[in-house]
Amino acid sequence: MCKTPDSQPYTIDESVHERFDQKKTIFGRIAYDRESRFFGKSIYDNIEAILSKGKEGYSRADLARVMGAWTAYDYFDKAFSWQPLRDANNVLAKPALDTLPVEDAAAMSDMVKETARFYGASDTGIAELNTEWVYACNRKGEPIEIPDQCRFAIVMTIRMDPAAIATSPTFAACAETGLAYSRMAFAIGCLAEFIRNLGYKAIPMGNDTALSIPLAVDAGLGEMGRNGLLVTPEHGPCVRICKVFTDMPLEADRPIDFGLSKFCRTCSMCADACQANAIRTEREPSYDCDPDMNSPGVLRWAVDHEKCFKFWMANGGECSNCIAACPFSHCGKSQ
Repeated sequence: MCKTPDSQPYTIDESVHERFDQKKTIFGRIAYDRESRFFGKSIYDNIEAILSKGKEGYSRADLARVMGAWTAYDYFDKAFSWQPLRDANNVLAKPALDTLPVEDAAAMSDMVKETARFYGASDTGIAELNTEWVYACNRKGEPIEIPDQCRFAIVMTIRMDPAAIATSPTFAACAETGLAYSRMAFAIGCLAEFIRNLGYKAIPMGNDTALSIPLAVDAGLGEMGRNGLLVTPEHGPCVRICKVFTDMPLEADRPIDFGLSKFCRTCSMCADACQANAIRTEREPSYDCDPDMNSPGVLRWAVDHEKCFKFWMANGGECSNCIAACPFSHCGKSQ
């Protein structure tokens, strides 16, 4: 049973916490941090040796399916545009209409959620944008500033098939992850254009621009678990998160409490399943973290992302063991 928490759904040490720099993420360090041991590295660096072993779930065809699954997220960059889209493939001219006044923010919020479901979102929540969760800089080191009028974050989850994720760390689970990301790109691109076609600003994003998990928590979609991921009541952590910032007048949802923090204190199944030993096993969350990998000043079980990515490189693909192991992941039916 979900309830509204009596206090904020996370504990912050304001004297330490600051906006995180996306360049400090593993993927930022791969692309731009020449001092990082992961600079220029890829999870596919050892792929030929991995394929040569002939291990089940690691065939050339399996790999091709993985790489194909990422196509929309990796190459359809217009889905992430902050501006209205131009140069359409369709030759038909689009109508230019006036802004639709929003007289009932609650009704419009319901319409946005219904539309997000139509575009492929599993669940959608709305939060008043806390700019503390916006990255200070992007992966290139360029400052990120969100227009003041974009007060709301529409946060969507994209459910993954738990049967596919249960095969982790094989390429079948990797392909399901890639497919979810491509579905994210489709959902945010479509929803952003829906909002723009009503006359409002829309800033769509996947893992870029802002931290997804605290925004999803603010939007009432779930809580953060021991595995460092969003855990939802319906699908556990077996989801991916995307979001759209907007100036459209909306009604914010409230965070939820379904007892996850208490549950994670006595459950370590994700940590036990982590072949990289990247997930903490202490009973209590803490502020202890490497500030070069994690946003400091947040009370949680901080994950060691370097250990995690090092295993990805050895595996030749992403790992979802912690997602597969979570008892909440298998609450829904397979697709």
